[in-house]
Amino acid sequence: MPVGRDNFWQSHDVQIVVGVAVVRDGLVLAAYRPGPEGGWEFPGGKVEPGETEEQAAVREIREELDLEIKVGASLGPAVEISEHYRLHVYLATIVDGEPVRREHAELRWFGAAELDEADWLVPDRPFVRELHTRL
Repeated sequence: MPVGRDNFWQSHDVQIVVGVAVVRDGLVLAAYRPGPEGGWEFPGGKVEPGETEEQAAVREIREELDLEIKVGASLGPAVEISEHYRLHVYLATIVDGEPVRREHAELRWFGAAELDEADWLVPDRPFVRELHTRL
């Protein structure tokens, strides 16, 4: 009997990855990942064992951007990055600090009208569409 889609997620380990749409003054912060598979993305990273997605978001943004954030609402259902990775993206606001570029080639604040101009990584694109309604 073939494994159904619902059973797939239960029978295989799937790594959750969180992205964070940091919003300030109607603009969203995006980070550019260089390389042949590169493009704009919401910064973030893998959820570690024992962490909630929100805790991972706070830790990753602290490590990548030297920002303290408050995590808000989810930007929608998870998106499959690959067979083993799923991406969740959350809105967040800055509690303290200014973004410091540590792991990406570039950081940029985008207004709602500019979002479609950027070359977003494929998994981030559904969340970009949702951002249009939130900014």
